[in-house]
Amino acid sequence: MIEKLNELGFKSEWAYAGGFSSILLSFITYFISRARKGDDKAQSDRWGIFIGHWAPTFFALGIALKLEEKK
Repeated sequence: MIEKLNELGFKSEWAYAGGFSSILLSFITYFISRARKGDDKAQSDRWGIFIGHWAPTFFALGIALKLEEKK
């Protein structure tokens, strides 16, 4: 899969950017959810954690792509 992504032109920098973006998006969704009337803290936590879990996937993908690019 990583080799195919590399062949398609997907760069490791894009995956790293996705990881940092997901961290930022996690904070944004948390605070937007907290600001809404009627949403409780647990719901805000779930949104933030759900999106925050994307970051390690993007970072791992970035590392794998970086290793593939060095071949």
